[in-house]
Amino acid sequence: MSLLEQTIAIIEPPNQEIPQAAAKRINQVMEDDDLSLGGLRGLLLRYLSITGKRHPQAPEKCTIICCADHGVAEEGVSAYPPETTLQMTRNYLISQGAAANAFAKYCDSELLVVDVGIAADAQDIPGLIDCHIANGTANIAQGPAMTRKQAILALETGIDIANQVMDKGFDCILPGEMGIANTTVSAAITAACCGRRAVETTGRGTNISDERLQKKIGIVQQALDRNQPDSNDGIDILTKVGGFEFGTIAGIILGAAARHGTVILDGANTSAAALIAQAIAPNSIDYVIASHRSAEKSHQFALDKLGLIPLMDLDLKLGEACGSSLLVTMLEAVLSAWDVIDKLPQEPVETPFHQEFMRYTIPKITDKTFDFYLHTMQDLDYEALHNCQHRINNLAKPLDSLGYLEQIAAEVAGIIGNDQPECGMERALLVFTGRQTNSLQAQLTAAFAQHAGADVTLAHLRDGLPPTAAFDFGREQAEYLSLTYPLLGLALTELDEDAPFGTAAIEFQTTLLNPDGSLRYPADEFLQKAPEAYQGAIGAIIGAIIAAAHNSSFILLDDEATEIIARYTELLCPEVRPYILHVQPALLQADITLPGGIIAALGLNITEAALHMLNDMRTFADTKVSVSQDGPGTSKQIP
Repeated sequence: MSLLEQTIAIIEPPNQEIPQAAAKRINQVMEDDDLSLGGLRGLLLRYLSITGKRHPQAPEKCTIICCADHGVAEEGVSAYPPETTLQMTRNYLISQGAAANAFAKYCDSELLVVDVGIAADAQDIPGLIDCHIANGTANIAQGPAMTRKQAILALETGIDIANQVMDKGFDCILPGEMGIANTTVSAAITAACCGRRAVETTGRGTNISDERLQKKIGIVQQALDRNQPDSNDGIDILTKVGGFEFGTIAGIILGAAARHGTVILDGANTSAAALIAQAIAPNSIDYVIASHRSAEKSHQFALDKLGLIPLMDLDLKLGEACGSSLLVTMLEAVLSAWDVIDKLPQEPVETPFHQEFMRYTIPKITDKTFDFYLHTMQDLDYEALHNCQHRINNLAKPLDSLGYLEQIAAEVAGIIGNDQPECGMERALLVFTGRQTNSLQAQLTAAFAQHAGADVTLAHLRDGLPPTAAFDFGREQAEYLSLTYPLLGLALTELDEDAPFGTAAIEFQTTLLNPDGSLRYPADEFLQKAPEAYQGAIGAIIGAIIAAAHNSSFILLDDEATEIIARYTELLCPEVRPYILHVQPALLQADITLPGGIIAALGLNITEAALHMLNDMRTFADTKVSVSQDGPGTSKQIP
């Protein structure tokens, strides 16, 4: 038997006993409230099923960037010239200033770079793993990409790579790819596997112009019509319209699945490779986890076919294991929380929170107090913001390809007045709670905050005081914290410690929103329309948002209850909008209803990734990588 045949033969579905036992335990500890974890619960259970362990160690991560050229690049379907593949390969290993470098550093992953088909001599690049199959593929618009023998070789190359890295102790692989015109190939693969037409699966890739997009759609359809790939034969699809890096990544998936290793997909290209693996060995996808939903048109079709639901939508358009680096960090946070849950109630973790209690006295709050904050809000430092955006535009990547991460980095720059905010900035969670905090809530808040490196202040509200007193309490707490912490998460717990998680959010949705999710009341009326039991909490969050923005902190929101209050606060005081990051559902699409800072903590991790992008990537000029030759990048990227 060949290596491919041997590998396919030993791929089996994961045993479900451990995840079933874990699900039962989570339900027991959370007293039937386990669904408040949203997609985090599914992420945990899938990982436990893959590893076959009740409490696996933190993932040993290896990012593998597979580099290859495509003959179809000669059709002019990319914004960048074909030599960019070699230039970026040099960037990974010599300049070390690519997105792959930055995100591997962010998630503490080993980075390997493999030549499986660069159409140039790359032997002088130090550290490059030589698995060269050929000098790029043939032009799929004119005929098959490769021979069937080469397709099998690409798959077996990936299997061999997976075996080698797992032999070294890595158990979680983050594949990525580099190859000009590879989104043309992934569009063709996805169309072939999912029974779609080119116009449905072909996107802008490297941010190409409308004119070039139309050309690209035509080329993809031409490739499909000319080659007629068999949708039931993964090797045939790879042979007809694939690429060497796609075959290698498909092989990595097969090899990892055979050894019960995890593969976390990035965007459209790695998902197209997974479609090939699925067609060859359907059970291999049981060992795959999706990270995010890419802006590429083909990606949703691929995810649907694979049966995978991502937890993030960051508008990413780059395939260098960026989204998977974020997802594996989220996975580590969930594993930490699971360790806490499974030990309760016998072995609770320490909750080293700073505790603050609202005074019994009613402070004197006048219109002048509100006016001071509402009318003395500092302007963003637009010079720092624009300088930061200019740097981001000229990092060695397609324009706007890192989506919301680019926006986050630029906003932080404008808020703190620094062109290049550093990684590892001080961060905290300000969590408003009732007289007593649910003990499970406190444990989970501690676990996620510790993983995010955030200090926690529990601010206890008192019953029987007017909302103005709570406003002053929230203002006071946020004002103090914002002097030290440029990154500040704001959250509520359930005010009734016995209430199910998500109760406040449901109350706010019912009373303060229209059925379509829009705000029901004008800003100056909503507080009086809110349930009386929550008016103090609402006042505290409003005070905290206004004070934190006034002191130039970047504010990260938590669950839906906090989101709704913030939306009304933005209506009341539009000047606070640039200071606020809406985490869920804008970035996370995990349906988490658990309050208490969990979502805000995950948002802090996303923000840290954005800052790694800003600080660890290098520019086109630094790396000698070609700039865009088509689309909006031509006017913004400087060689």
